Amino acid sequence: MSGMSSLAFFIFAGAALAFSVMTVLRKNPVSSAFSLVMVFFCFAGIYALLGAHLVAALQILVYAGAIMVLFVFVIMLLSSDTPSLDFKRTPPWFKAAAALVVAGLFVVMTHVFRGQAPASAPGPFTPEAIAAAGGNTRVLSELMFSEYILPFELTSVLLLAGIVGAVAIAKRHTKKETPHVASSR
Repeated sequence: MSGMSSLAFFIFAGAALAFSVMTVLRKNPVSSAFSLVMVFFCFAGIYALLGAHLVAALQILVYAGAIMVLFVFVIMLLSSDTPSLDFKRTPPWFKAAAALVVAGLFVVMTHVFRGQAPASAPGPFTPEAIAAAGGNTRVLSELMFSEYILPFELTSVLLLAGIVGAVAIAKRHTKKETPHVASSR
């Protein structure tokens, strides 16, 4: 791994850790979900550094895109009476710091995706072996649906359990806060 790749890895890893902490510590569920989106983008940058550009693109499309849209939709649907994000009350220094972090991650991500030669990993999946097997997408899909089918399915079950848990917790809070009004006849 070259010096610039090592620096990019530490930037992505540090940002992923910082946003992970923000995901857990934020009181507002919508801002917590957006912190999780940034964690997914940092993971995509790390995958791109490893030369797994398909996995990086899938990380962004599937997790940061589809899954998080679903999570935010469920959060906003279940807590529609509470304000989500109020950017007017956000301090200006926080907005400036967020803009700098996003700009820095954009620069690093641009550098990573700009035709850098991937670092070759030891093992049977050399670039030549992958090309002979039909390409990166074919090798990845064959591995995912054969050797790694159990972790793949467990991940989907874990995501489903997270959605069901979030809905159950949110519904429990709405039932406690909603007073029962007797209907008059």
